[in-house]
Amino acid sequence: MSLEKYTSNTKLINQNEQVVFNYLSNFQNLSAYLNSGLIEKITEKVPGIKITDFSSDQDSCKFNITGMGLAEIRIVNREPFKTIKVESSGGLPLSFMFWIQLIPVDSFQTKMRLTLHAEMSMMIKMMAGSKLEEGIDKLADTLSILPYQ
Repeated sequence: MSLEKYTSNTKLINQNEQVVFNYLSNFQNLSAYLNSGLIEKITEKVPGIKITDFSSDQDSCKFNITGMGLAEIRIVNREPFKTIKVESSGGLPLSFMFWIQLIPVDSFQTKMRLTLHAEMSMMIKMMAGSKLEEGIDKLADTLSILPYQ
């Protein structure tokens, strides 16, 4: 097993960091978007992977991954208006910690960057490493255009 780090490009969100933090730090806010086709857009680059049965509460979300079973991710740390840390907790062939970092630009804009620390076997790294790099940027793009309110 090796620990790999993937970082997204920095994205600009046209909303202040408090609004962005409050929205992203509650997984229930993401349910409607994920269940309306967003999951397919995020996973389309990974052949043979399909995510179904997505459910969430404020701190966690669960979903089935084709051929792997039930997976869960959980928010493990919130540093108000700066950082949200998420960890995997089963069902995946790799374990990971995922950070959402927020930096205020001014009272109406926030910079966001995603960092993924994944522990995986060499075989999974060879098969999915480049896809994880693409996926982290695609997820950052998606999160940057959500209708924060």
